[in-house]
Amino acid sequence: MGPVTAGAAGPRAVVILVEGRSDQAALEALAERSGQPLGVRGISIAAMGGATNVEHFVGRFGPRGLGIRLAGLCDAAEEGYFRRALERAGLGSGLSRAGMEALGFYVCVADLEDELIRALGAASVERIIEAQGEIRSFRVFQKQPAQQGQSPERQLHRFMGTRSGRKSQYARLLVDALGPGRVPRPLRRVLAHAADGSSGP
Repeated sequence: MGPVTAGAAGPRAVVILVEGRSDQAALEALAERSGQPLGVRGISIAAMGGATNVEHFVGRFGPRGLGIRLAGLCDAAEEGYFRRALERAGLGSGLSRAGMEALGFYVCVADLEDELIRALGAASVERIIEAQGEIRSFRVFQKQPAQQGQSPERQLHRFMGTRSGRKSQYARLLVDALGPGRVPRPLRRVLAHAADGSSGP
């Protein structure tokens, strides 16, 4: 089982299912930035170690397991895994994306990094990389044959996955840099959905 942050208990607890640590880091940073840390509101995050594990987590925490209210965030390419897990748990049939959203499950297009890079713009993301002392590494990366002809956004996306822990590091940094009204819809909505059913004030 992936890590679950504090707060996965109580009659109005909510568990947000996410694919990995970078999704967890982004949502935690967003909640902290709003002054409403997740644990104090009865909201926990389960980083599942990949979308293929979602059926196990829905079974464990959902209506046929612990009966905890669920929400979730996934990449567009992994939407099918989430849809099938929800349907097999008896939470719907023939679910559309709108149907998944009604259950609290939101899809990033194409994934978390793409949403954040698009929200900030490539130039802003490069400034964040420069502030972390990694701009030289990024420039070297851009010169690799596989990166020739790729857009700056795509290069930034790929760069964030080239070292262990870098996705989570930049997930937090990019969330912190988002201006008012620039938070990607899936992140904003999944937290709002969880908060609506949590034990918070």
